[in-house]
Amino acid sequence: MAFLKTRRALLAAAAALALAACDQVGNGAPAFKSVDITGADYAKELTLADADGQMRSLADFRGKVVVVFFGYTQCPDVCPTTLAELAAARQILGPAGADVQGVFVSVDPARDTPPVLKSYVGSFGSDILALHGDEEQIKAAAKAFKVYYAKVPGKTETTYTIDHTAASYVYDRQGKVRLFTRYGTGPEALAHDLKILLEEKPAG
Repeated sequence: MAFLKTRRALLAAAAALALAACDQVGNGAPAFKSVDITGADYAKELTLADADGQMRSLADFRGKVVVVFFGYTQCPDVCPTTLAELAAARQILGPAGADVQGVFVSVDPARDTPPVLKSYVGSFGSDILALHGDEEQIKAAAKAFKVYYAKVPGKTETTYTIDHTAASYVYDRQGKVRLFTRYGTGPEALAHDLKILLEEKPAG
C-alpha cells in the first residue's frame, strides 16, 4: 500500500511537471499560443488622439500589458468578436485583468467620430481606449504596424465595409511588442498569453 501511494505521488508530481513544461519551449522561453514577434522592427510607435481629443501613445501605458487592434465600429463580425474576446480574457485573469489595456484604432475616419467610438468601445469595457485620426494619420499608423485595410463599396456611399487585418498586437509591461494574435484564437488562449506577460520579470 505504501508503495502504491508513493507511486501515485510520483506520477502526480510528474504530471504536474509535464503541465508546467507545456508553458515553455525547449530553450526556456514561454510557449505562447500567439505568434511570438519579440524583437520585431515594426509596430513600435503609435500616437493618435483618443475619443476625448487627447493625444495618446503606447508610452502612456508602460507598466501594463497592451493589446492593440485596428478595426471599425460598423464591422459586422471580426471587430466585435475580437473586443468581446479581449473582455472575456480579462475576466478570466481576474484582478490581474486590470493590468491589461485594450486599444482600438479606427480605420474608418469618415464614420467613426469620437462619440461613436466612445460608445462602441464602452460596450466592451469602460477602460478600453479608442484612437482615431484623419486619413493620412491612419494610413501612416497602419503602415507602421503592417496592417492592411481597404474600403469595399456598398449599395450606397455610406454603407461600405472595410477589409482589414484581423489580428491584434500585444505589448509587454516595458512597452515592447511581443505577440501577433490572430483572429479567432479565443479568450482562453489569449488569457494564457496575457498571464505569461503579466507575470514576466523585466529583462536585466
